[in-house]
Amino acid sequence: MLRRSPLIAANRRENDAEHSWHLALMVMVLAEYADGQIDVERTLQLVLLHDLVEIYAGDTFLYDEVGARDQAEREQAAGDRLFALLPDDQCAEFRALWDEFEARSTPEARFAKAMDRLQPLLLNFNNRGGTWRTPGVTDTDVRHRKSVIKDASEELWNYAQMLIDLGAERGWVPRSGR
Repeated sequence: MLRRSPLIAANRRENDAEHSWHLALMVMVLAEYADGQIDVERTLQLVLLHDLVEIYAGDTFLYDEVGARDQAEREQAAGDRLFALLPDDQCAEFRALWDEFEARSTPEARFAKAMDRLQPLLLNFNNRGGTWRTPGVTDTDVRHRKSVIKDASEELWNYAQMLIDLGAERGWVPRSGR
């Protein structure tokens, strides 16, 4: 499934497999920036599994307020359908991992979610705005939607904010006038 973010080195949008691969590499490289100790293997499981429900639910664009209204219900139903295809033990294990990611209930889940929000931010910055150029999206919107990064890494959040500010200075995302 294609996502909305354009790739840096290609004239096309990223697909879910590339997104998961990017997240896995980011977890391995950036784990040292987590605010606390994380289990890297478990975090890898979370990032590799989290987007599977989009097979049935579809990908809800981060800045799509209309799509976000029923996103949780669509994804819950998609998870029910998808995980039920597995043997009982794997169904329970995979559902628990997906629920952990969605709830951000552990340091690993918070770091996995942070990587999920940081990765497209990096793509958008390196594409001179990418999806930040969506009508109606401002630097305040980007900062708000990406703020979960700070729940896992203050250092990465500071870096993300610096990129958002630089993107706004360069005209890649409109300023909100805060």
